[in-house]
Amino acid sequence: MSADPFTVVAEPQRRRILEQLRDGHATVGELVERLALPQPTVSKHLKVLRDSGFVTCEVAAQKRIYRLAPGPFEQLDSWLLPYLRLWRHHLDALGHHLDRKDRTP
Repeated sequence: MSADPFTVVAEPQRRRILEQLRDGHATVGELVERLALPQPTVSKHLKVLRDSGFVTCEVAAQKRIYRLAPGPFEQLDSWLLPYLRLWRHHLDALGHHLDRKDRTP
């Protein structure tokens, strides 16, 4: 079952976990230590992130190693792209306006 990516990242603790995984993989124990959260809380959020496709999990001996997965981030990016273009267009127009204003006495 795949949850809406915006619903998944709306939860602050999940965003904190994603931020920790941005620089590389981590085990549940490492995330517990870095985030100063109880292990059951981290595991609960990792399950949601895994079920929604934001992270993958690799089992190595007794450890589960979590990594970011691109799929849902691509969905978020696709949804945001038109808004980013809109803002870039407005900022470019503002820049051109200010350049013209600087050139007029």
